[in-house]
Amino acid sequence: MHNRCARAAENPMADGTVQYLDIGRLELEAGGFLPDVTLAYETWGRLNADGSNAVLIQHALTGSTHVTQGASDEAGWWEQLAGPGAPVDTDRFFVVSVNIVGGCYGSTGPSSAAPDGKPWGSRFPLITLRDTTVAEGRLADQLGISSWYAVMGGSMGGARALEWAVMYPDRVQRCAVISVGASSTAEQIAFAQAQTLAIRQDANFRGGDYYAGPFPEEGLALARRIAHITYRSAQELDFRFGRTAQDAESPLQAAALGGRGRYQVESYLDHQGRKLVQRFDANSYIAITEALMSHDVCRGRGPLKETLARATAEFFVAAVDTDRLYFPAQSRELADALPGRVEVHVIDAPIGHDGFLTEIGQLSGQLRNSFLA
Repeated sequence: MHNRCARAAENPMADGTVQYLDIGRLELEAGGFLPDVTLAYETWGRLNADGSNAVLIQHALTGSTHVTQGASDEAGWWEQLAGPGAPVDTDRFFVVSVNIVGGCYGSTGPSSAAPDGKPWGSRFPLITLRDTTVAEGRLADQLGISSWYAVMGGSMGGARALEWAVMYPDRVQRCAVISVGASSTAEQIAFAQAQTLAIRQDANFRGGDYYAGPFPEEGLALARRIAHITYRSAQELDFRFGRTAQDAESPLQAAALGGRGRYQVESYLDHQGRKLVQRFDANSYIAITEALMSHDVCRGRGPLKETLARATAEFFVAAVDTDRLYFPAQSRELADALPGRVEVHVIDAPIGHDGFLTEIGQLSGQLRNSFLA
């Protein structure tokens, strides 16, 4: 079995190391099924005797289960949020993070072995965020968690958290939805389609059955470039790079270089593309991106207020003021439709969408003193 971005388990019982759980057959919302699903997950802290202190933290699009360091040697991607003494205090809470179905950090995905022993590849079915929530519900059952103290996430992780609160209202006491709205908009779907098409048009993609040969690295790198532009603000790109050339690569001296040079911002995007290619699977990128395209909490449920009325959780909604992928207005629309009065907490970050990761510390006080109190 090929798994391009799986992390090996060091000590399956230690905080912050990958564990695996089989949850069986998973029927899918769009039709079809996966016959035998494995979920990779990490935990930190210890579950109370009554199971009342569990917190689920959902990763974003290409994130892993490794939210915070724990007993491992690797720093987590949301250290400002979770860890000993952090707002989600792992000395107090039992924290869980699950690799999404379709991913490549250990959960069943396109690079996993199908029943015939070969990678799923092009045969991997379409999954939705509702499918992934059902799968995570089974994991919670096996961990002895009947109700989450909180479910939290940013970007796609926030969409996953929202789906949990609506699908299983009796299992979610608190829900934090950060930097995402109630559904993927036409513009967000358009950006996503450009990314998946970049991968599919790579000559090495071979319809998704590339595991025996060269990988569609150029297509995946291009997809990441497109995505990364939406993750950062125009203000940040102008401030960091402006129109400066990359070292001696003057874009206006093409003849001397044997080809056009690059601006610094181009070099930056090239770097982001190369980094993702080293750690992620192209088919998983497509599968998870299309799952996020499916995000619509109202699908088959009715108008937004009526749909959200199903949820009984206490909500925490936040947005990044410079976000140009998931606009703050979408967070306000979500908050306005929730039962009761729900404030939209604003992260002040010139960086853009990625501020939900880098500047979550701005909300530490609100999270500690009210939401997680």
